[in-house]
Amino acid sequence: MYNVFSEFLKNKKKICVIQAENPDGDSLGSAIALDYLLRDKQVSLYCPVDIPKYLHYFADWSRVTSEFDYKADGYIIVDTAASVLLSKLLDDAAIRNRLYSAPVLIIDHHETPDDIDFSHDSIIEVRPACAEVIYRIAKDLNIEINQAAAEAIFQGILSDTLGMTSPSMTAETFEIAADLTRIGAKISDLEDRRREFMKKSPRILDYKADLIKRIEYSLNGELATVHIPWDDIREYSDEYNPNVLILEEMRLVEGIKVAVAIKTYPDGKVTGKIRTATEAPIAERIAGYFGGGGHPQAAGFRTYDTTYEEVVRDLVKIVPELLQDV
Repeated sequence: MYNVFSEFLKNKKKICVIQAENPDGDSLGSAIALDYLLRDKQVSLYCPVDIPKYLHYFADWSRVTSEFDYKADGYIIVDTAASVLLSKLLDDAAIRNRLYSAPVLIIDHHETPDDIDFSHDSIIEVRPACAEVIYRIAKDLNIEINQAAAEAIFQGILSDTLGMTSPSMTAETFEIAADLTRIGAKISDLEDRRREFMKKSPRILDYKADLIKRIEYSLNGELATVHIPWDDIREYSDEYNPNVLILEEMRLVEGIKVAVAIKTYPDGKVTGKIRTATEAPIAERIAGYFGGGGHPQAAGFRTYDTTYEEVVRDLVKIVPELLQDV
């Protein structure tokens, strides 16, 4: 079933695993798991940005480097098949030329269409997490999953399913979690590690209070948005991701069906993280309007040469139309 994976690995000694420029727990868990699974290869883990501190609860997160391995025999891109999320790579002429000339395999789990224009193979399955796809590949090809790989896979699944509580969870995913537990990945230990790193300093708690005061409500209280300007990103992101601080709080406000945290940058870039209520699984469609993608209840986008106010204006326009189809 996954012969494309084994064919890709043939005659290759050095593999570089690539995350997109918006690393999250699923992409990080998938990358680290591949590092453990491919024990007969020299594996490097690459991300064009530093791994955020809130993800440092992952064992071996520090294995990820921003130094691209130009001498790898092949490249595996995990957790995305969207070119917009690889723009930092593709804007670098040397990296772009390498990806256009070397063997590339994409492993992803999103419904967002594959729009990568350089030659590549792909394994794309709509699953709760990319880490689950990694697990399925390993099991199908009889690749041993040791405890370290099991923990990385489990953490990836936990991250993208909100602790195995999201509607994307399936009976098969729970069965996978049981198997990972048998291998030695204890969910309680993983959660304790995550909570330790999610602790906030008094400064960050004060900032969270400020963010809460900034939330704006539209569409009779069904849409919540918050602006995170560049000054905030520069001051706080290294310590704690503002999106992580505020999005769940916004989504849990009574009456809210769509919550969007919007970051603006000096170069005109605007990014949005979207969370939606269970009864309004339209996050991916909202992101698609702005050229992004994701899941029905959690998605994101990136656009350029616009403003926070313009994005909110578009959200006010499209959200009612999408909610009508639910």
